Amino acid sequence: MKAIVCRAFAPVDQLRHEDLPSRPLAAGEVRVAIRAAGVNFPDSLKAEGQHQIKPPLPWVPGSETAGVVTETAPGAARFRIGDRVMGVSRADGGGFAEEIVLPEERIFALPASVSFQEAAAIPVVYGTSLYALRQRARMQAGETLLVLGAAGGVGLATVQLGKAMGARVIAAASTPAKRELTLRHGAEHAIDYTQPDWREEVKALTGGKGVDVVYDPVGGDAFDEAVRAIGWMGRYLVIGFTAGRIPTLKVNMPLVKGYDVIGVRYDVWRDGWWSEARANLEQVLAWCDEGRVRPLVSASYPLASAVQAMRSITSRQVTGKVVLEMA
Repeated sequence: MKAIVCRAFAPVDQLRHEDLPSRPLAAGEVRVAIRAAGVNFPDSLKAEGQHQIKPPLPWVPGSETAGVVTETAPGAARFRIGDRVMGVSRADGGGFAEEIVLPEERIFALPASVSFQEAAAIPVVYGTSLYALRQRARMQAGETLLVLGAAGGVGLATVQLGKAMGARVIAAASTPAKRELTLRHGAEHAIDYTQPDWREEVKALTGGKGVDVVYDPVGGDAFDEAVRAIGWMGRYLVIGFTAGRIPTLKVNMPLVKGYDVIGVRYDVWRDGWWSEARANLEQVLAWCDEGRVRPLVSASYPLASAVQAMRSITSRQVTGKVVLEMA
C-alpha cells in the first residue's frame, strides 16, 4: 500500500510517499480501505518532533479516517465487508495511507447522510471541542461561548457544537469572509479580534458581564485580550497555540474574577477514557445525521500531496477542514 512516511523528526518536507507492506490482522481487528483522512495541525508538530508525543519511527501521520471495511479478524463481529465506517487511531497514527488496521472498538458505522470526506473531518476537531465544552467546561444551555480562531477547523466545529448545546456563540475571526462563515454556521455574533481592545465589543455584547466560556486554540495576542473578556466564574479553555507564542497569565486575574483556566488535552483523555470519548463521537455523528452539525471540508488533496495539505494548515490560510482523498 502507499503511505506518507516520517523517518526523522524534521520539517514536513522530509515526508515521503512510499510503499509499505500491509500487516496481518490480530484478533478483534478490522482492515479498512481508506477513502479520506483528516489533516490536523498536530500532524505537523509530531512530524517535526515538536509535539508532546514523539511516535516511534518510521511513522505514518493521520489519526482520523473514513472508508470501507475490507477484512475482519476473529473477535470482530460488529462490521461486515463493505460497511462504510469512520476510524479513530491512537497516538500511533496510520491514517495517511491507502489502508489502516484498527481495533473494532475504534471504528464507527457511518450514517448514510455523512460522506467519507465529512467523516474524516470529525474525530479530532469535533472530539476535542465536545470534550472541551462538555467534560472540561461543563457548559450549560443559555451560557455565552466565545470562540477564538472561529473559522478554522476546530473553531468552526466549536461554533456548531456550541449552538447544538444551546449556547449563545460569539465568534472571533480575522477577516470579513471568515466572520461571515461563522455566522452561517451558527454564531450569533462575529467580531474582528485583530482590532485593538476588541474585548470591549465582547463586553458590550454581554451587557458588561463578560462571557461564560472561552475556547482558545490560538494563544498569543488573542489570549491577552480574551482573558479580560471573561466573566465571573467563567472557564477559559486552553486548546493550543496556532499563533506561535505561548502566552503567560498573571494569576491575580482568575483570583479577582473567580474564573478557571482549564487545559484541554484531548488525545490523552480520549485514549485513557475511551468509553466516554466514544460516546461523544457517537453524539456528534447523531447530530450530523440530524443536520445540527456538519463538517465543512474546505480543501482536499491527493495522498501524494500530503505535505502541501499540511502546509496549508500551518500557514493558517484555510477555513474549515482539510482532508486527503485516496484514489
